[in-house]
Amino acid sequence: MNNSKHIKHLYARAGFGITFGDLHDKQNWSIKKSVRKLFKASEKIQPLTAVTENIDLRPRRYNSLSDEEKRMLNQDRNAQEKALNDAWVKQMSIIDAQLREKMTLFWHNHFACNVGNSFYEQELNNIERANALGNFKTLLLQVSQTPAMLQFLNNQQNQKNHPNENFARELMELFTLGRGHYTEQDVKESARSFTGWAYNGQDGTYRFNNRVHDNGIKTFLGQTANFCGEDIIDVITGNKQTATFICTKLYRYLVNEVPDDDHVAQMADVFYKNNYEITPLLKFVFLADWFYDENNIGNLVKSPVELLVGLNRQFYISYQNPNVLMQFQRTLGQVLFRPPNVAGWPGGRSWIDSSSLMFRMKIPSTILNAGVIDFTGKATPEDEAYLAAQRKQQLNVIRRVQATPDWDRFLKELPENITHEDIARFLLEPELNKTVIDEVSRPGDIKTVVIQITSTPEYQLC
Repeated sequence: MNNSKHIKHLYARAGFGITFGDLHDKQNWSIKKSVRKLFKASEKIQPLTAVTENIDLRPRRYNSLSDEEKRMLNQDRNAQEKALNDAWVKQMSIIDAQLREKMTLFWHNHFACNVGNSFYEQELNNIERANALGNFKTLLLQVSQTPAMLQFLNNQQNQKNHPNENFARELMELFTLGRGHYTEQDVKESARSFTGWAYNGQDGTYRFNNRVHDNGIKTFLGQTANFCGEDIIDVITGNKQTATFICTKLYRYLVNEVPDDDHVAQMADVFYKNNYEITPLLKFVFLADWFYDENNIGNLVKSPVELLVGLNRQFYISYQNPNVLMQFQRTLGQVLFRPPNVAGWPGGRSWIDSSSLMFRMKIPSTILNAGVIDFTGKATPEDEAYLAAQRKQQLNVIRRVQATPDWDRFLKELPENITHEDIARFLLEPELNKTVIDEVSRPGDIKTVVIQITSTPEYQLC
């Protein structure tokens, strides 16, 4: 039985896509076997280690630095930020553990955090990676105790007699229950419970400072006790609304931007009954018949990072200049480790507007062919000036972008007699429409056709 369409869909959602060679090898696998192998490939945890050397974590008073010291500090921070960004894009682009990285990307946005310390950002990212397929309660507790999150949501300043409610509020609104499922009084009582949660500014380790912790009785979500932060997390996860909230976000990420209440309820049952274990939940989704419904295939807009990583995996692209990848992310509106706010990137259709769509459609030809689709046929004298200008533009793009796709490797995976339509069917997730079929049925070599296909609006969908 040829399952290639469903396996392609599975890899588009549970990873960043599948190469032609891999799809050919797996096309007769059952969905059950494909899912099992997907999880098997993601068992290994490969942490990022881009920012490790000579890190001085001690806080420095920026105002007391000389101009030269400020310049050096900013230079170091920029270099670390680029190194971390580049390392993660590279890891997503080449690692077999696609599912773990795809879920790390989900948790990276769920626990949106933006602090000017790449070491703390890397630590948070590695915690999200280590627990990406593990237990949500463990992940939630560990994330809440990172210097990155304690600093970003001001819990470092949360002390008895002067409670700071920022972390307590976002914990419920954005990380667990969602708006409308707690009161302002719950926020106040939760904030009191998290007093004393802090980190050591010298070495960045978590520490509980009992001196500034409020040891009084608190009433939270209808329960009364001398709560501390861990108790609050237990009460929150004891409420099934947390399972429903997480499953709704996951449904939007993996299945459809418009949640189906029945499917989300099924997911929440599995998640809650399995004590917030993430792997059984994901297996349930990937093995559900409705995951493969026609209306759930090719209907999600790729995030900028998914678009870039998908191209990298598909065409084995290497970048000699990592700055370019960050520039692409900036222009498309998603720079890793720099979410716009604590709510993260809204995602979905909001990724696309008229200017970003034009830029998105230009990116494949920029990377794969220095910004130009091959001119086929004999050039007339009038064309010569145009072609000369195009060649000059190509050289400029090559110098700027410094990206090298491995066309030989990509083309070697294609069967000898493959049709242009079959290539389009493989590269695009949605069903082919007449416009695409007409476009690819024109004469042209395979490379030209591939660049045309990846430059369509349909290629933006997964």
